[in-house]
Amino acid sequence: MSANLAEIAAERGIKYFLISYTDLFGNQRAKLVPAAAIAGMQKAGAGFAGFATWLDMTPADPDLFARPDPASLIQLPWKPDVAWLAADLWMSGQPVDHGPRNALKQQIAKAAALGLQLKTGVECEFFLITPDGNRIADSADTQSKPCYDQQALMRRYDVITEICDAMLRLGWAPYQNDHEDANGQFEMNWHYDDALVTADRHAFFKFMVKSIAEKHGLRATFMPKPFTNLTGNGCHMHVSLWQGETNVFVGPGTETGLSPLALNFIGGIINAADALAAILNPSVNSYKRINAPRTVSGATWAPNAVTWTGNNRTHMIRVPEPDRFELRLADGAVNPYLMPAAVLAAGLDGMAAKRDPGPRLDINMYTHGHLVEDVKKLPLNLLDALRALENCAPLKAALGDVVPSYLKLKQQEWNDYAAHLTQWEREHTLDC
Repeated sequence: MSANLAEIAAERGIKYFLISYTDLFGNQRAKLVPAAAIAGMQKAGAGFAGFATWLDMTPADPDLFARPDPASLIQLPWKPDVAWLAADLWMSGQPVDHGPRNALKQQIAKAAALGLQLKTGVECEFFLITPDGNRIADSADTQSKPCYDQQALMRRYDVITEICDAMLRLGWAPYQNDHEDANGQFEMNWHYDDALVTADRHAFFKFMVKSIAEKHGLRATFMPKPFTNLTGNGCHMHVSLWQGETNVFVGPGTETGLSPLALNFIGGIINAADALAAILNPSVNSYKRINAPRTVSGATWAPNAVTWTGNNRTHMIRVPEPDRFELRLADGAVNPYLMPAAVLAAGLDGMAAKRDPGPRLDINMYTHGHLVEDVKKLPLNLLDALRALENCAPLKAALGDVVPSYLKLKQQEWNDYAAHLTQWEREHTLDC
């Protein structure tokens, strides 16, 4: 039996609940519900007009209900009389299959039927910028190689520690915070967990970082490439698969320490990589990160080809330890629920089809990648990625209604972008 939210509210002094869901574009939508009304909302869900958000619906559709999951409850550390709840989407008494959290739970159920559990960790990068969004907020943060800059990190001590203290109180087990490779950029790491737990925390983390930054008169952005000359915001994902207390990715005696099953899982991701980009790199701006020229620091730290390796950060998939792999493809705009859903779908397909990931490459892909023949390149833009997703049979079969709904809405977004007249076009074409 699930926890009684009304009783929890009385015990913890919660006055309001944010019943929150994430739409297909990764936007968080919510209703603010007084504690006095939460019992009814827990049973039936909070009502929304689905077409008003980025879901594949019309104004003629009936009410959309977001049913809160009590297990996801997080009392806001900076506003403890409010609690946040992740919600699952329902309509006409049925779960909405293309709802991102529902989609992840469907893939988790498929893995569970095989006796397997996906565990993930995410490395969320973000910039602290001025409220108008035009520049980084710290005018003294000017090093050409600013990664791990102690002075710049400590100038943002109040913001970073407030976020980290919040994660400590929430029991997330955060373990390090750093200034990242771009000026004004930071990363905060917490312990890995079940894929659904991590996805809920990932969604809440973005909300929390933005909220606490605003408290300090700043703005936080997870935009993939907000500044052309600086390293973009990645969202590296660490992946392992478990059977009870056993990590089935561990395979002693192999070259990487990974089991044959893990290599098949990676093979599934390699096979679907260009299609996965449509979901893991979901914006027009995303392709300014994964296909970027060298930045001020000397590297982009983002992949540009579909390759895997050992402990080498120039590849799409890195194996830092013999118990997991790191997928370096996703960026800050990624949907916290669709990312693990799509990765698990591709990995399960790789296991079922026993897909070979191909040869491990240990070269520097930034300097010698052009010398390797027959290496698949990542899409150059969102349209190419969407076309790859449309032609990817394994992901279409596994993700069901998610793919056509996502493609429909993202194609509209691409068309809107393509119709936009830029200043660059005027400067280069006005006198043609």
